[in-house]
Amino acid sequence: MKNYMKYIIWTLVIGIIYYIGFSFQFHLKEEAHRNFNMLPVVIYGTFFPVLLGILLRLPRLIKEIKEKKEWTVNWAKLITVGFPTLYITFVPLLSFTFLGKYLPFMFEIIQLEITTISGLIFGYVLLDSIKKQ
Repeated sequence: MKNYMKYIIWTLVIGIIYYIGFSFQFHLKEEAHRNFNMLPVVIYGTFFPVLLGILLRLPRLIKEIKEKKEWTVNWAKLITVGFPTLYITFVPLLSFTFLGKYLPFMFEIIQLEITTISGLIFGYVLLDSIKKQ
């Protein structure tokens, strides 16, 4: 019963953070339409999904921290899954820099709007790559 309550509470916390976060993003979009400055929306839209992905993996990381083992990094997972999703997540933000013209698949990624999903995946994989032996 104790585990059920932890999961219910954690689900509610993530749901509340999700709701507040996307309400704030909606507010940022309205402000951007008024003053024609999209950079705050893009910055927030880049980092918020990563934070949600980290929050999804956090309960398990807390369990692993309580164990007395040596820490390692799963470099294979971090490089093969983490770096491509990190790139997809940061493409909209990088498009505001001088690199915007030279990034591969930039326009396809922005048009498909898959950056939120890739941000969630990157945040989760980031914490999942740090393991105890």
